Amino acid sequence: MYDADAPQEFAFELALCAHLEAATEWVLGRQLGAAVERSGRRIMDVVGVVPGPAFDDRARITAETVPVRAVESDVGVGEGVARHRAVRESDRLHDAAVDAAVEVGFFETERRKTREYVRQTTRYPDDWFDRLVGIENKPDLGDPGALDRQLRTDVSLGLFDSVILATESHVTRAHLNRIPTEVGVWRFDPETQSRDVIREPTSLSTDAPGVELVEERPLETEIEVVDGDAKARSRRRVAERVYGKGWRTYDAPACAHAEVTDDGRPYCTQFGRVVDPSRSCGADCGAHDPAVAPEVDADALRDARTPWEGNPPGVRRRQSGLDRFK
Repeated sequence: MYDADAPQEFAFELALCAHLEAATEWVLGRQLGAAVERSGRRIMDVVGVVPGPAFDDRARITAETVPVRAVESDVGVGEGVARHRAVRESDRLHDAAVDAAVEVGFFETERRKTREYVRQTTRYPDDWFDRLVGIENKPDLGDPGALDRQLRTDVSLGLFDSVILATESHVTRAHLNRIPTEVGVWRFDPETQSRDVIREPTSLSTDAPGVELVEERPLETEIEVVDGDAKARSRRRVAERVYGKGWRTYDAPACAHAEVTDDGRPYCTQFGRVVDPSRSCGADCGAHDPAVAPEVDADALRDARTPWEGNPPGVRRRQSGLDRFK
C-alpha cells in the first residue's frame, strides 16, 4: 500500500548521504549487508568508505564492484589458468564470479584450442580503502526498536572501524546511557543538513576476532566467533559493494509532481518533500498524475562529487592478451 504520509526514514537517510558527500571525501553506499557469517542478517543503513593510499589504483580498474571471490581466487596476473581448473581448485571462485570479473575488466580470458584460460588484468590494491564507517539511522529515538541489540552486535563484531548513530531527536543523557559507549552519536537535521557531533566514536579492533550474533530464540542466543581473516574478507566485500553501488539506488517517480533535487533526491512538489518512490508513489497515491519520470543521472552526480570515477581508463591489456604466457 502506497503511503504519502509514511515515516521519513528514507528522506533522512538520503539527506545524510547528500550531506556527507559534500562534507567528506568518503565513497558512500546505503542498505548493505554488514554481517560476516550471514551478510543479510545485519543491514547497515549507510557505509562510508574512507579512501586509502592506493585508491586511485582501484578507481582506474572499473566503476563497478569487483567480485571478491575473483580477488581471493588462485587466478593471478602471471600465467593464465585454465578456467575449469581455476574454478575447481579455488573454494571461493565459481563460474558466475569469473563471468562478472571478466565483465568489469578485472579478468581477461583467452581460448586455446578447446580450453579457456583466465588471469587478472592487474594486481588488486588491498590498501585502496583506509577505514569503513558504519552509520545506523534512527531519526526518532522515541521508537528505538532493536537499536541497542544492533549496535552492541556491531561493536562486538568489529567489522567497521567505527560505528555511528545518526538521529534527528534531541539526545539526552538517558539515550547515551543506553547506547554502547564505543558508538558515536550525531544529531542531524535533514532540512538544513546540519550535523552536530554529540559523541565521537571509539575506533574498533577490526583485526582481532569478533563475536557475531547469528540467531536469537526464546531463552537461547546463538553466536559465532569470527576470526580476523573472515572479517578482512567481509570488509573487502562491503567496500566493493559500496564502490559499485553508491547511494542513489532508485528511480524518480513517474508522476507530474516528481522532481529531482540538485543532489539527486526524488522530490514531490505536491507534498513538498523528498519521497520514497517504492513506498509513497504510484496509483494508490491520491495525488498521482502519471507522467514521464525525471531522470536521475546518479553516475554523473557521483563522479562530480566524490573520488569515485564513472569512466575509468581500465587495465585490460588488449594487445598482449595471454599469448606470451603460452
